[in-house]
Amino acid sequence: MRIRTNSFRLILVSAAVTVLCLAGVTQAQAAAGPYTALGDSYSSGVGSRTYYSDSGSCYRSPLAYPVRVAAQLGAPLTFAACSGARVPDVLNQLAGLNTGTAFVTVSVGGNDAGFADVITQCALPWPWTCTSQITAANNYIRNTLPGALDNLYNQIRAKAPNAKVAVVGYPRLFNGEECNVLARISPAEQSSLNATADLLATTTAGRASAHGFRFVDVRTAFTGHAVCDDVEWLNGLSNPVLESYHPNSTGQASGYTPLVASALSAALTQA
Repeated sequence: MRIRTNSFRLILVSAAVTVLCLAGVTQAQAAAGPYTALGDSYSSGVGSRTYYSDSGSCYRSPLAYPVRVAAQLGAPLTFAACSGARVPDVLNQLAGLNTGTAFVTVSVGGNDAGFADVITQCALPWPWTCTSQITAANNYIRNTLPGALDNLYNQIRAKAPNAKVAVVGYPRLFNGEECNVLARISPAEQSSLNATADLLATTTAGRASAHGFRFVDVRTAFTGHAVCDDVEWLNGLSNPVLESYHPNSTGQASGYTPLVASALSAALTQA
């Protein structure tokens, strides 16, 4: 009889735990409020080759990580990211932020440093080089970008005071191999460009941390999936050129989405 009583108690305890867990899930889902995705082409989904017909020159893709993350969170998405955006452009993307905004992601800085133009210069045939362009980009990242990011992050926090904010970084593009005869980027230049990506990551991470924002570092996730790797998550020189040196659909799905979703979910859980 005692065994039956204990078994009955265990059943009641198990049922109570289940109810509490279900209640917790319901609360978490209810807390998944509006999500706004800000930023440049790495957020809009350039490289995926599939775009919304009404996104124009912003090239917003249904395969981009903001769309995937919003679906995982169960959050309504305001997709403001736009190809080519620099910090001043992202400042113009903030109109939809308000006190009800629950999540914000933002990627920006690569265009401000002129990274696309630098890669274009590096891809020219010998005897052209891109050393001076890389140096100029590094100087901009060190000396000018931090202040621009501080202003942007202050504006995001002022307009969305209750939002969980994740600043999303960029991958290293190259693995040291030359696999495209039309884009002659030497191993030495590839190493320098990867070093610039590292500088951009550490600079952006520092400013994000100073504002209490999470930094999503994707460099490790893309290791082994760079341009010229056997399984590329990043496009090399492509046709059309717009698609070049951006994450492909797999890079968005397997590189960016899990890390961004994890960062926002962790912020929600802590809250």
